Amino acid sequence: LRPGRFDRKIYIGNPELDGRKDIFAVHLKEIKLFPELNLEDLKGRLAALTPGFSGADIANVCNEAALIAARNDEEYVHLKHFEQAIERVIGGLEKKTKLLSADEKKVVAYHEAGHAICGWYLEYADPLLKVSIVPRGQGALGYAQYLPPDIYLYSTQKLLDRMTMTLGGRVSEELHFETVTSGAADDFEKVTGMA
Repeated sequence: LRPGRFDRKIYIGNPELDGRKDIFAVHLKEIKLFPELNLEDLKGRLAALTPGFSGADIANVCNEAALIAARNDEEYVHLKHFEQAIERVIGGLEKKTKLLSADEKKVVAYHEAGHAICGWYLEYADPLLKVSIVPRGQGALGYAQYLPPDIYLYSTQKLLDRMTMTLGGRVSEELHFETVTSGAADDFEKVTGMA
């Protein structure tokens, strides 16, 4: 990195909304889409559902949607296939072999509901899209999917609301059960990073 040598550093971040639309446009050309789907509307919807996704993540979503449609013997790829693909890219594979007891399911449901309820009432929290208690990859027993905007500066209030929403799952466990679980370990890591 001496001057005059390899001294240029170029940062390439993840694409914003318009960039994601353009990347989807490239990858959607290769897919046999349901004829009634409007390509412009589809690109916009998919770009909105994938904040923080890289170009590789977007390619993965398109490939995964086509695979899901093929597994279901569908002639065309529908919007529902893209939504399932996004869920898979975010949360990992659904673990059908990971059977939770009724008590564990209840704890996971209350935990995820805690995130959702906090997000609903907090003015500056990211909009909540989906809550799931289906076990997925990376040890997740459930998750809440948000749609954060493409912003780079966070006000104190926005950060506090995001941290409150992240800890809402743990608080829900404290309010509804005699003891808390290790389910909030990932939440504590996220909040520590935010703080």
